[in-house]
Amino acid sequence: MQKKKDLVNWAKEIDASLIVIDKNNIIIEMNDKAKEIFNEKKNKLIGDKVFKCHPPFALKRIKALIKKREPDVYTTQTKTQKTLVYHTPWYINGKYMGFIELEVPIRRDMRNILRGDFGYKEY
Repeated sequence: MQKKKDLVNWAKEIDASLIVIDKNNIIIEMNDKAKEIFNEKKNKLIGDKVFKCHPPFALKRIKALIKKREPDVYTTQTKTQKTLVYHTPWYINGKYMGFIELEVPIRRDMRNILRGDFGYKEY
């Protein structure tokens, strides 16, 4: 059986970047992958506004998402890596607490599985 303290750190070593901000847009948590992406060895971004780690072209979009408290999902791609980016507000007992950014690497040959009304079919 897992110890509760181990479950608190479930996202620390996943192969996805996770950044959590509070309702004041302050970064309160970054997992290992996010720190690696932002070359964040000493937690310098934790405690800063999230806007510090977004390029100018993305600031308008991220500010609008946070203001509207809307989730958003899209993919990005470099020459070597395709990534799914998911932004979503987070809540505790229905009270808005902040926003989460999750970046998940995607294999270029990723399978697609149709479910539900389609039955089950893998492509």
